[in-house]
Amino acid sequence: MKNIFTTLFLLIVNLFHAQDSNAIKLFDKKLNQFLNVRDFSVSGDGNEAFFTIQSPNQEISQIAYIKKEKNNWSEPQLLPFNNEYSYLEPFLADNGTRLYFASDRPLDRTKAEKKDFDIWYVERKNKSSEWSDPINIGKPVNSDLNEFFPTLSDNKNLYFTMETPTGMGKDDIYFCKWESNKYSDPKILDENINSNGYEFNAFISKKENFILFTKYNEKGGQGSGDLYISQKGSDGKWQKAENLGIPINTKFMEYCPFYDEKNQILYFTSKRNNVSPKKFTTLSDFQEYINEGENGLSKIYKIPFTIK
Repeated sequence: MKNIFTTLFLLIVNLFHAQDSNAIKLFDKKLNQFLNVRDFSVSGDGNEAFFTIQSPNQEISQIAYIKKEKNNWSEPQLLPFNNEYSYLEPFLADNGTRLYFASDRPLDRTKAEKKDFDIWYVERKNKSSEWSDPINIGKPVNSDLNEFFPTLSDNKNLYFTMETPTGMGKDDIYFCKWESNKYSDPKILDENINSNGYEFNAFISKKENFILFTKYNEKGGQGSGDLYISQKGSDGKWQKAENLGIPINTKFMEYCPFYDEKNQILYFTSKRNNVSPKKFTTLSDFQEYINEGENGLSKIYKIPFTIK
């Protein structure tokens, strides 16, 4: 099984090394109005997308959404539960009826003090109905530590990032198994995924047979944060993670992967920067050049990507 995985991955890497970087596109220009955009999740039918918008230094973090109208994306809107607390990293599950996210909002509505980051969710009966108030997923998933970036397979197993002094590094990827209608205690993924460095922002596949995530400043990487992939072997163990390579990864930060399995499209956040000095004739030319290109700020990109 290991040889099969290695061969498959090398085919993927060779394919993308052979591609021009022009295969990577911005998700949609409507998002250029925001300084920092990250954390992307799209519905199964492709008609809704959820993402995080932030202030330049991330003091403010809110979740927004867009809907497809006559094959065009609508103007972005904030989700109704956003308030003065931080909301980020949305993940749509349960056929679009439940949206998971991370937040530092207090458990008690009567208190104003921020909590550590927990995993929360909102739910709705269908896509035409309103979202519920936020619901804390509770223990054993949440703790007195920070939990981030929830992602679920079809069997409801939950993967997330946790900051803990007992992990392998500062940020590690954990999972909780769904059994008997409740979650088991969090378990850290092994050294084929985690290390003494930083691993975070995992995306788990529907069948739980591959995982995409970010490693930060990993030896042999392109630099800063890179996207990695690991597939699960026939023994049920994760194979050693491999770097997705160029042109997906750059010397800049790549993170927050989301994979559309139906249409085989990889979405991810990048801070890639291709800005260079040039002469401008008008301020609008300047503004367009700075806002619409690879300008070093967080933007959501997409690329055709096959995983078998």
